[in-house]
Amino acid sequence: MIRLQNLTLQRGPQRLLEDAEMTLHPGHKAGLIGANGAGKSSLFALFRGELSADAGDCLIPADWRVAHMRQEIDAVERQAVDYVLDGDVHLRRVQADLAVAEAAHDGTAVARLHTELDTLDGYSADARARKLLAGLGFDSAQMDRRVGDFSGGWRMRLNLAQALMCPSELLLLDEPTNHLDLDAILWLEGWLKSYPGTLLLISHDRDFLDAVVDHVAHLDQQKLTLYRGGYSAFERTRAERLAQQQQAYDKQQVQRAHMEKYIARFKAQATKARQAQSRIKALERMEELSAAHVDSPFDFSFREADKISSPLLDLSEGRLGYGDKVVLEKVKLNLAPGARIGLLGPNGAGKSTLIKNLSNELQPIGGRLQRGENLVVGYFAQHQLDALDDKASPLLHFQRLAPTEREQVLRDFLGGFDFRGPRCDEPVLNFSGGEKARLALALIAWGKPNLLLLDEPTNHLDLEMRLALTMALQEFSGAVVVVSHDRHLLKSTTDEFLLVADGQVQPFDGDLEDYARWLVDYRTRQAPTSGGESNPDKADKRVQRQAAAALRQQLAPHKREADKLEKELGQLHTKLATVEARLGSSEIYEAAQKDQLREALAEQATLKSREADLEERWMVALETLEALQAELEAAS
Repeated sequence: MIRLQNLTLQRGPQRLLEDAEMTLHPGHKAGLIGANGAGKSSLFALFRGELSADAGDCLIPADWRVAHMRQEIDAVERQAVDYVLDGDVHLRRVQADLAVAEAAHDGTAVARLHTELDTLDGYSADARARKLLAGLGFDSAQMDRRVGDFSGGWRMRLNLAQALMCPSELLLLDEPTNHLDLDAILWLEGWLKSYPGTLLLISHDRDFLDAVVDHVAHLDQQKLTLYRGGYSAFERTRAERLAQQQQAYDKQQVQRAHMEKYIARFKAQATKARQAQSRIKALERMEELSAAHVDSPFDFSFREADKISSPLLDLSEGRLGYGDKVVLEKVKLNLAPGARIGLLGPNGAGKSTLIKNLSNELQPIGGRLQRGENLVVGYFAQHQLDALDDKASPLLHFQRLAPTEREQVLRDFLGGFDFRGPRCDEPVLNFSGGEKARLALALIAWGKPNLLLLDEPTNHLDLEMRLALTMALQEFSGAVVVVSHDRHLLKSTTDEFLLVADGQVQPFDGDLEDYARWLVDYRTRQAPTSGGESNPDKADKRVQRQAAAALRQQLAPHKREADKLEKELGQLHTKLATVEARLGSSEIYEAAQKDQLREALAEQATLKSREADLEERWMVALETLEALQAELEAAS
């Protein structure tokens, strides 16, 4: 197991953790959350052995293999599949030793190393690496390309695949979904659910956390608190704790005011001096409880447009693409004020192409695109972060945008995006990706748009900022078209989906669970088949077998998840029955049993909350399982 005991961790002058305690048992999957700069990545560095504790202990079994997702790539000349295989260091060492033994014609060593290779499942390693790459969105041709040929986001996918390839008892993943699209995220969820080791995951994607983790470790105010359940359960439990904390704080302030009043009245009187002194000491000993500050540092909205057109934009018979390459055909889209559209579709299908045409960054190859007279577009895409002036501060960016506006008005607006005080005047050069994304969104919000085109707006944003963006979009009166892998954002801010696939843009009549099932079917249809197959009937049967195998592969983790949740529910029902039996006894309601009654009632409330959460997750797992089983029966 992993145990943190009285752990203190410091980076430079900043203390990140003080007297932290945490225990994670083998097989636990925990999400590590906390504000940016709270120390999440430093804690990961501690687990990897790259940092030492300033005090206390970090205990990890000596024989545990630790895998982590690297943030850099240096082997740019390696083929992608070889780079992923490099993640299994032991396998690579055996392969290298085998090559030396074969060159030396050492039959004994060759035999021994082939046995070891078989033990490591080395003969299937290449196929397993390619399966990982396919799940993360790489096609067959890309798997054999140089690492250096890929963009930064795709290199991060290679780093993720390398981490998953590494056999491990502890897997550390820091923001693995940042550079993934929705279909790759859904695949990764299934993979992590079936991972047998202990998982620690840093993520700002609440739906991803809910799907994968069974514990949440919250790093806040130099303390580490472990909660049972996923992110939604964490929110509920923490809200209850904060309410209790606020009550304790309010009660303490009454006590403190009473003691201070007593001290002020009687401190100078000799007859009361001893009592006053005792109260001073009691006041000093009283634990300092901070008020429960639950307010987010972010509070903003998109400024209302001065004018509006209806429709804002009308695209008919659109042929969209790059140069002579057509990506989408016969696209029809009419955007009226108030439209809320989420774009779904596999990677590379044309979602970004569509948004770039709507934003006027690209021009349609054919068809008619008519823009409303009063159209004001707010367009967010990742490349716009690079367009920020590195030498300019957030305030200077706004002063260029609104040269006649009073400086205090601009500073107040920037404060809603958590650019306050000196941070307003610092150059963007030193900003993190999340801070640059916030500044880009702030510039859009200031511009009074009536159409928002958002291409992966939550990349690099933490949970608090994602929540603030969701709230601002809910209040926005204009039209929204969004591409996002953040399912919570999609569910909370859109009311219709368009599916971008196979060169077409069509309405999608379903929710995100339906889309997940559509993706399974789509991947099955896209699975490569042998081009040399001459018998159509035989080819059809082969396709059917491949489809059934793919569905069975999808089925396994959902079956395990449903069984696991059912088992947990059974155990919880047993505990709940025991507690309710105690509450059914008349003795517990006697005055002498007051403390036991309070504990039993609190335990009953906790168990019932956990029961509701487990039952909901179990029903979702069963529904998904039943849908996949139906598809398997149809494919067989």
